This record gives sequence, structure tokens and C-alpha cells, in this order.
Amino acid sequence: MNFLEERILKDGVVKPGNVLKVDSFLNHQMDVDLLDEIGREFHRRFADCPINKILTIEASGIAIAYAAARAFGVPLLFAKKSKSINIDGEMYTAEVESFTHKNKNQIIVSKRFLTPADHVLIVDDFLANGCALMGLISIVQAAGATVEGLGIAIEKGFQNGGRIIRNLGYRLESLAIVDAMDDATGAITFRAQ
Repeated sequence: MNFLEERILKDGVVKPGNVLKVDSFLNHQMDVDLLDEIGREFHRRFADCPINKILTIEASGIAIAYAAARAFGVPLLFAKKSKSINIDGEMYTAEVESFTHKNKNQIIVSKRFLTPADHVLIVDDFLANGCALMGLISIVQAAGATVEGLGIAIEKGFQNGGRIIRNLGYRLESLAIVDAMDDATGAITFRAQ
């Protein structure tokens, strides 16, 4: 069992509807030492790739992506879920559906910050149905950049997202893969890695 699986067992809460709450340490209140360890682990797993940019989607992926970007010593870019007056010029866009929030968002990335010269590691906190990752992949492809890999903190292995991404031929590294959860008992089963 790795450091993240241990922390999920200690502080994660299983809720009805296949929801795993990790808000006490990962995506609301954040354990910065744990985030640093996550960043170092992504760096270790993708050290053989010529990564020069980390990409994520706002909001809860940003802290994890920051830790990864810090470990790699490269810029962090995040896709915004809404256009603001601060974003100008041409943009890449994709529509993504959120498993957690049960809504669709148009995500945007400025064309100034993603180019064909970029070798991108996409990072996020959760992988369920894969919609967010597919949206980010489509943005990287539209830029002519290279997806070097995808790093996920927690993958819900009982949902289709991981299988879909891997079947498309992408290198996907999940630090913890949850194969089953029981909201009645709070039991969590991890996939052996």
C-alpha cells in the first residue's frame, strides 16, 4: 500500500453515489506535505519523458498540478471553466462534463500558453468517467502539442474513465486506484499496482 492509499484509508470518507470525500487533505483543505509527495511521485513516474509543461483543469486539480510542476521545474497551465475579461486573444476550447458536479463546462486555454513545442503532462485529482481528461487531451491535440502522459491522484477503477484513456494508448499513472467502495461500511478496496 502506498502513501496516498494509506491516507485515503485514514481520512477518506465514502458517501452514497460512489463519492469518495478527500476534502480534509486533498481538495478542500490541503496537506501540503502530502501534495509535495504526490508531485515527487509524478516526477519519479514520468522522469523518462521530456515534459516541459503541466496542464490541469480548475479548480481542485491546481494544487496537485502545482506540486508536479514544482517537482519537474516547469510551468503549470490550467484550463479555466469560464471566460473572464483577463483572457484575451485566441483560445482552445472543449466541453467537459463533471461527474462530481453533474454539469457541463466549456473549458478554455489561451493559445499563447500552449504550442506545438510543448510536451505536456496532464494532472488531475480524480478520474471517474474521463470527460475532463478527454477535454484536456483534445486541447493539447488542437495545439499540436504532445501528451506525454496523464497523472491522476485517485482513479475510480470501477468507472470507465481509466479504461477508456488507456485503450486510446495514453500512458496513465494513477497513484491510487479504487476498485470498490461501500458507503454502508466505509470499506475501500484498492487495485494492486
